[in-house]
Order: sequence, then structure tokens, then C-alpha cells
Amino acid sequence: MNWRDFLKRDNPVASALMAKMQIAKEDRPRVKVECLRMLATLQLDPARTEFISQFIDTYLRLEANEEQRFQTEIDTLELGEREAIMQTLTSWEERGWQKGEVSIVLRQLNRKFNQLSPEMETQIQSLEVDQLESLSEALLEFESLDDLNAWLQNLENS
Repeated sequence: MNWRDFLKRDNPVASALMAKMQIAKEDRPRVKVECLRMLATLQLDPARTEFISQFIDTYLRLEANEEQRFQTEIDTLELGEREAIMQTLTSWEERGWQKGEVSIVLRQLNRKFNQLSPEMETQIQSLEVDQLESLSEALLEFESLDDLNAWLQNLENS
């Protein structure tokens, strides 16, 4: 099947499947742009958009030189389409930062205090990036899990 056959379909599955089709190497950046453009125009709820965009990113991962062509392709789109795609890409980056911050903070705390309770881990995993950054600095001064509990409690009360 040719990915171009799916371009005009108003169907989120078509957008996702385009990423899995056999694609000529030179077309890969263009196909990713078209998948994301199609996804943006469907105006799905955020959860579905995220799920499908992750599928696209997983199965249509671009190399560095392809990323440059991908960005050039995005720059040629109309402003509204470009903004919608950039919003999706920005949410990917934000999720990646948050996951990385959580991973580092949990590793540091587990190393310092041996093992955190599952409740504490869950609480830390729910923090925003700026809160995780604050915690990553504050934990350097913690002497016990009581300090961590107090920090988390203070965060809840503010």
C-alpha cells in the first residue's frame, strides 16, 4: 500500500498506519509531516492524539539528517497546521523531560535512602518538571526520609 492513498482520509487510524507502510527513504520526513498534519486536523481529544502521535513517532523515527528535512517540511505548512504540529511535538518533549527528571530524582533518592515506599514514588512521579527540579536540588540537603516527607507535604500545602 502506498502512503499517499491515505492522505485525504479523515481517519486517525489512517494517520497511524501511514507510519507503518513501506516508505522510500527520501519520503520519510514528508510522511511524518503528513501523518502529524492529518492528526492535527482531526481535532481528537488529547489522549487519542497523544496515543496516535506516539505510535507515529515510534514507527517513523527519523535520523538526524531526516529531522532537518522534517523541520524544513513543517516550515512550508500554513501557520495553523504548523502550530498544531508544533504543539504535538512540544508535548512529546515535555513528557520526555518529565520522565527523565522523575527517573533521575528517584534514582538519587533510592541511592540516598535505599528504598522509597511505593506511595512516595507515586507522589514523585506525579510532580511537574519545575517541582522535580526543585526536589532534585532540595534532596541534596535531606538527611532522612522525614525531610523528603516534609518537602512533599510543604508542596501539597502551598
